[in-house]
Amino acid sequence: MQHKESLPNSISFSSTISACEKAGRQHASGLPMGMQQHELLPNVISYSSTISASEKAGQWQQASGILLGMQQNDRLPNLSTYSSTISACKKPGQWQRALVSTHHTELL
Repeated sequence: MQHKESLPNSISFSSTISACEKAGRQHASGLPMGMQQHELLPNVISYSSTISASEKAGQWQQASGILLGMQQNDRLPNLSTYSSTISACKKPGQWQRALVSTHHTELL
């Protein structure tokens, strides 16, 4: 029986992001870029889950950076994306950043 190398796909990346989110691990932050390296396009769910994982890990800088990267890659954030980013910023007292994200939700 011949073994064929399995390549990651959007489902395997999304599952990994979800597992990191549930475990409160910050390791999910590089996964959207990893998807792009495999010529897969992260969607709003991938980005939102990654931001949520960063928030649960207490990494507001990563959450803010992921939101910025999402926008730079022409992905439109949704309410869940902004909510996770705001939550990540408000916990460590980064209220200014949360305020900026709140302003963007008014545009939805």
